[in-house]
Amino acid sequence: MISIRKATENDIPLIRALAEVVFPATYEALLPSGQVPFMMEWMYSAESLRRQMAEGHTYYIAYAEDSPCGYLSIEQQHETLFHLQKIYVLPAFQGRGVGKQLFRQAVQHVSAAGTLPATMELNVNRENRAVDFYLKMGMHRARTVDVAIGNGFFMNDYIMELTVEERAESKEERGF
Repeated sequence: MISIRKATENDIPLIRALAEVVFPATYEALLPSGQVPFMMEWMYSAESLRRQMAEGHTYYIAYAEDSPCGYLSIEQQHETLFHLQKIYVLPAFQGRGVGKQLFRQAVQHVSAAGTLPATMELNVNRENRAVDFYLKMGMHRARTVDVAIGNGFFMNDYIMELTVEERAESKEERGF
């Protein structure tokens, strides 16, 4: 059974612990030496996570039974534009539907928070095997970018998009 709950500042140590496992596992083979530690500090220091939350990034944490196994972060950038900043599942839980549930949570968040239709965007490394997952979830490659992030490092990404046109029903609305 997979459950997802909205995170609070109290969950920053948990988000950091999850990231310390999944982020290197995802990127060490794709990025130049030194970029993973640089990005971990940039995106996952306690200070950075607090700032993200204060600036409107909403985090959700996924659990398989009682074990935390993934997380997502989504930010509303304009009335009809949302950016799925982070969506990660621990390697041991990949292939079990956790990513799909997190993705659906992001769509539900967009549906509930914005004026529809709305666009949900996501940066994904062009070499990341998750590109296929996002395509299966209905996203498309909108553009290709190379983003300088400091220390001579770049994020070589696709910007993927999904148009959210309908209100997602919550479990309460469906009666379970």
